[in-house]
Amino acid sequence: QVQLVESGGGLVQPGGSLRLSCAASGFTLDYYAIGWFRQAPGKEREGVSCISSSDGSTYYADSVKGRFTISRDNAKNTVYLQMNSLKPEDTAVYYCATCQGDYWGQGTQVTVSS
Repeated sequence: QVQLVESGGGLVQPGGSLRLSCAASGFTLDYYAIGWFRQAPGKEREGVSCISSSDGSTYYADSVKGRFTISRDNAKNTVYLQMNSLKPEDTAVYYCATCQGDYWGQGTQVTVSS
């Protein structure tokens, strides 16, 4: 059974940091570009970051460049999103997914508030 399970979300103050993890099972991450998407209340889902399967090249949305870092550990079948300097506008449900949309996790809530 294919699964992507996110963890690491929570409540953090503005300027704080969180690290999201996404563990894959039922398939091998090595062959997929994998990334993170988010959806805030009343807004459309947007792509946050993706990392390729081949050379590790990365993509970041302009809104998170310089603050978020995506990484992958193929040995652990896991992808990470380090989020620093968090802002209230980063509040959303964050989803792990293959960048082509083949597989999706259930999402983890990130709330940035004082």
